[in-house]
Amino acid sequence: MLFNSIEFAFFLPIVFLLYWFVTKGNIKFQNVLIVIASYTFYGWWDWRFLLLMLISTLADYFIGIALSKLSDSRKRKAMLWISVLINIGLLVFFKYYNFFIESFSQTFTLLGMPFEPYILNVILPVGISFYTFQTLSYSIDVYKGKVTATKDIIAFAGFVSFFPQLVAGPIERANDLLPQFLKKRTFNYSKAVDGLRQILWGMFKKVAIADNCGQYVNYIFEDYSEMAGSTLAIGAILFSIQVYGDFSGYSDIAIGTARLFGFNLKQNFAFPYFSRNMNEMWNRWHISLTNWFRDYIYFPLGGSRKGTWRRVRNTVIVFVVSGLWHGANWTFLTWGITHAILLLSVYFFSGKKQYSTGVVAENSIFPSLKEILLMGRTMIIW
Repeated sequence: MLFNSIEFAFFLPIVFLLYWFVTKGNIKFQNVLIVIASYTFYGWWDWRFLLLMLISTLADYFIGIALSKLSDSRKRKAMLWISVLINIGLLVFFKYYNFFIESFSQTFTLLGMPFEPYILNVILPVGISFYTFQTLSYSIDVYKGKVTATKDIIAFAGFVSFFPQLVAGPIERANDLLPQFLKKRTFNYSKAVDGLRQILWGMFKKVAIADNCGQYVNYIFEDYSEMAGSTLAIGAILFSIQVYGDFSGYSDIAIGTARLFGFNLKQNFAFPYFSRNMNEMWNRWHISLTNWFRDYIYFPLGGSRKGTWRRVRNTVIVFVVSGLWHGANWTFLTWGITHAILLLSVYFFSGKKQYSTGVVAENSIFPSLKEILLMGRTMIIW
């Protein structure tokens, strides 16, 4: 089910009315309703993929309880690896198996040893990249002692499957979202109005901006070899607007929908096209995913603490993984490596770490000429 569909236009008010007027504020009934609604929302496209989400949910729920009881470091590490293998295994099988097997086949063919790979006729489950990362982070945080394992399986199932952010994020952490399932929620009129306002803003970005830009982008790039350079440049600009409008629009709808039910989700986009370098861009773009890679891959690998070589290596690894996360093909892998190089260039050539965060045109109505030039450069590079 898509946010900008007729089905969702009926689905949301029905769930909203049941949630606030039928459950009578009973937190257990509310959580059960959210789980049922979330599984209905997800299964609307293909009910068979509900089993995959259920496997991740049950696996990490019981692994979390086991981790809270075990004291032996080897057993705890073994339990964590089980969680990693289950979640990443599902993701790799459904999203990357054909990519890897075809790549191996092409490599052996170039070496003069051709073979016919066995290609699986499988459909990529919607949202699997999001909920596997979300539930995996829970097990990692329980293992590190950052989160207390919950014994409320319904609340945990709601945390994993929460329908507003299930398909396209933001990727929520257990220490932020899970406690909200465990405390009483009461209807707040101003919060609901604010949520509706953000839903409408997200719909505008998705339907009015992104979808309309997409029509021109498709027209231009379907026959790009016949188009003039200026037309292709316009297509590239429209595509950047389309991508932002589509992705950030979905995030706004998710955040606004969650507010209707008394939940707070993290901001996922912070005006990224006002970034003055690539470092700032990645602190403003798809923030929940960027932070996930930072906390669960970059920092565990050593981050930037062990010298320049480690920093370079870890940055490249993160962006290779990020590229593959976005899509299982060589185009996205190349995209990831390219952005690693661009980000490292800021570190090596900026002289000092500038604009990792902050506000454009701070204490001023308009940005300075320097900021305008820097933002323009960043957009061209992006």
